[in-house]
Amino acid sequence: MNFDLSEEHQMIRQTVRDFAEREIKPVAQELDEKAEFSVELTQKIGELGLFGMYLPEKYGGQGLDTLSYIIAVEELARVDSSQAATLAAHNSLGIGPLYYFGTEKQKMKYLPDLCTGNALWAFGLTEPNAGSDSRGTKTSAKKEGNKWIINGSKIFITNGSSPISIGTTVQTVSKVKGQKIEFTTFIVENTNKGFTQIPMHGKMMWRASDTSELYFDNCEIPDQNMLGKKGQGSKIMLSTLDNGRLSIGAMGLGLAQGAYEMALKYSKERKQFGKPIAAFQTIAFYLVDMATKIELARNLLYKACWLKDNDRPFAKEAAMSKLYCSEIAKEVADMAVQIHGGYGLIKDYDVERFYRDQRLLQVGEGTSEIQKLVISRYLFSE
Repeated sequence: MNFDLSEEHQMIRQTVRDFAEREIKPVAQELDEKAEFSVELTQKIGELGLFGMYLPEKYGGQGLDTLSYIIAVEELARVDSSQAATLAAHNSLGIGPLYYFGTEKQKMKYLPDLCTGNALWAFGLTEPNAGSDSRGTKTSAKKEGNKWIINGSKIFITNGSSPISIGTTVQTVSKVKGQKIEFTTFIVENTNKGFTQIPMHGKMMWRASDTSELYFDNCEIPDQNMLGKKGQGSKIMLSTLDNGRLSIGAMGLGLAQGAYEMALKYSKERKQFGKPIAAFQTIAFYLVDMATKIELARNLLYKACWLKDNDRPFAKEAAMSKLYCSEIAKEVADMAVQIHGGYGLIKDYDVERFYRDQRLLQVGEGTSEIQKLVISRYLFSE
């Protein structure tokens, strides 16, 4: 077994890390304080080639593997979760369904622009009464001639209403013979009649990313904007979440790495009783626990990426990675704040932002409890 990253993967890590330190870190605190989405940073991320980086070049991508993409998300989250969230949601939830389930005509129409950083795409799944219970979806689609009429709403949708958001893939529900419930997904462009996006404010975390409510009021969608086949919505949703869990895992891993590095640096500089607090066993043991958990998380996540890149089943490992990486992000961020003491509770120190940002990771892309349910089903079927 070879645990060494390839030269290409090492280069991607260093390139994205340098970019994040140079372009994102100086403005991250200000953007968080203002709760401001940055079009400029998003476009720079696009210029770096991180949007659609796993897509073939014919669609505007870089033709790279899953691990390359996950490393990129990890390195952005090491500095700022808001920018990592924009990248992760766009690539995994936005671009992913279009690439894996779209027709060639749909791919050529949308994907090239979505790889530039000048346009963002969202995935509309969660509703006010349909979160963990995705089958509780109420947003409906009714066929009328050669078009579909969509009614309903979505909530907590990343990249749904930013200044450069151009569309959303939406899961809908309808009833067929015998009252059977059928799910279908549609491509909804911002210009479609009856479609409204409203930014959500007052967030505790990811304050510089875009989160939206989406409303469909007799929204008219042409028949050619169906994604996949009629009734294939659940398959598209589950596949999208499997891929998305890898990116949320990467966000947890990156955030934990950043918090750990801040705590390590602070422990060497902060002095109490005449010596750096890193010299005290309690603090040293905190750092040991943090480093060990990060190492375990990285190995688990990278294995899941290896499985996917080798066309092997990876859904169980993706759920495990999402669960563990998000949980250790919470634990590491908490220990990092403890090491900082009172300074960790004020906004002058980035660790305060990291402590807030980690909280969504145990909720988004399926809660930790749902991940355990998913994993248990795989275990019981073995």
